[in-house]
Amino acid sequence: MKYDVLYDGAFAMLKVVLESGESVKAEMGAMVAMSPNVELRGTVDGGIMRGLGRMLSGEKFFFQELTATRGQSEVLLSPGAIGDIQAIELDGSYKLMVQKDGFLAGTHGIQVNTKMQNLTRGLFSGEGFFIIEISGRGTVFLSSFGAIHAINLGPGEEMIIDNGHLVAWPDYMDYKVEKAASGWLNSLTSGEALVCRFRGEGVVLVQTRNPGSFGSWIKSFVPNRP
Repeated sequence: MKYDVLYDGAFAMLKVVLESGESVKAEMGAMVAMSPNVELRGTVDGGIMRGLGRMLSGEKFFFQELTATRGQSEVLLSPGAIGDIQAIELDGSYKLMVQKDGFLAGTHGIQVNTKMQNLTRGLFSGEGFFIIEISGRGTVFLSSFGAIHAINLGPGEEMIIDNGHLVAWPDYMDYKVEKAASGWLNSLTSGEALVCRFRGEGVVLVQTRNPGSFGSWIKSFVPNRP
């Protein structure tokens, strides 16, 4: 399957070229345009329990599956948020942990599940008790709010990351939740509160904008009704 990320940056769109019989699955509502010989159908992908699990992580219950029925076909996909798209190749040796709303599409062989975090991470990481777990062999397309930046950590290297900017990280990387500053007062007054400390080796993908902060900014312009 051939693909190309168009207009990468704030308004990215994914172009996928399918040969006859090839298919791609995407988040519900992601299709922008498609060739007339593409069959579009809704699918739970993995059964009802997996669908319910995805809902707990903030994802949609259904996927859309687009299949080229005859000849070469073209599909255009876009995420709901303003932001970037990045392709990740999975070889089956590890799983990719992804923030809610981070999955856009995947090729055949990609499974999208949920994973329950422990109590501390679920309460304080900003991701909730359930996060998206992507596994299998193939290409997964992630979407973000803003542009995507890769933080490469060598063995033993650490980086502190605001949880609202997390996009994805491999499951073999460990992280812990901690105060952003030396004390609770400094953490709260800095506007950061709790952060995630990642330890390498591995690559953490972050987004240049924080959806929560953007929502608060938009809310400041909405007049209060009596």
